[in-house]
Amino acid sequence: MRAGIETGTSTGTGAVRPVLRTAVAAGLVMALGTGFPAYAGETTGGDQGTTAPDQPNQDSGAGSGNGTIGAHIRIDQSKAGSGGPTSTTTSSNANWKPPVCWYEPMYTSEEYEEFIKTAYDGAQEPAASYARKREEEGYRKDDKGLWWQVQFRNDEYTDACPVTTDNWEIWVPPADPQPDPNKLTPETLSELAFNSTKLPAPPVELSPRADRLIVNLGTRVKFKGDFDRVWTTASINYKGVQMAATTVATPVALKVEAGTDDADPATCTYDLVKGKNGYTVDSEDAGCNVTYRRSSGTGTYPFKASITWKVTWTDSADPDGPPQQPALPDGLSTYEENVTVKEIQSVNR
Repeated sequence: MRAGIETGTSTGTGAVRPVLRTAVAAGLVMALGTGFPAYAGETTGGDQGTTAPDQPNQDSGAGSGNGTIGAHIRIDQSKAGSGGPTSTTTSSNANWKPPVCWYEPMYTSEEYEEFIKTAYDGAQEPAASYARKREEEGYRKDDKGLWWQVQFRNDEYTDACPVTTDNWEIWVPPADPQPDPNKLTPETLSELAFNSTKLPAPPVELSPRADRLIVNLGTRVKFKGDFDRVWTTASINYKGVQMAATTVATPVALKVEAGTDDADPATCTYDLVKGKNGYTVDSEDAGCNVTYRRSSGTGTYPFKASITWKVTWTDSADPDGPPQQPALPDGLSTYEENVTVKEIQSVNR
């Protein structure tokens, strides 16, 4: 289940409940039972005829990449192009990880009071102490600002998200002198947009076909068609908080890998350049002629073609806005196919 997906219309703060992932916070959930951090307007219950909101699956938005994440973050993507299959962007940097959690604006002081009194009614420890603490603070009703609540990208919690019973929600004044490091920013939105981007697989074609390749006979790899850059915007517009970030992925290179060292060449790379109808291989008669020097026997070789995408981001919904820092890693989209290479036996008389 994905935590914190927007439900559309509702009567209160209008979002579904997130999932706690630390041991302490998990205890808070257990103490609350079905009343753990839910939002006004959400309905739950088995025999009452009420339902929990629908949860989009991991591929929500499919080829378009459109959908929602967190409580109120919207993801919008341009058409991926090429007309072929798409897949979620893979980072070229194996060490890069998208945010696991962040804070979003959620309640006014009055809404927060209603939320605490409703969700924590009759709760056991440690939830009861948490509710008393907020009550003693007066829910910050004499202050100007909003209560922001932690949201999770998915249920794969790690220690990178410092959630405790003290900071499940944080108070954020209009002028925040010391913003929380996990508070939502355009940079965070750019990383979420990058992680949600769908890219087209390389439109390549083998000649002869993948099941009819012959030892020492050149196999032509054709790049079929043009396609353009892909942009993805992550934005939020809630409780007067408005911000957006747009990632722009531009195809820059096509790499072909034969799947074995017993091929000439084993790999080859072509630059992609902007043409009349989009980006294409920088050659008038571009093709990578791979010659396999040894048969695949009873098995196959894992042929792969991949496109490297240069990814930049803007701090608005405009993909043509000025690029921002820090930079995002390059993206990768791949096409894989098992190929059979046979050896023709000659007969001497």
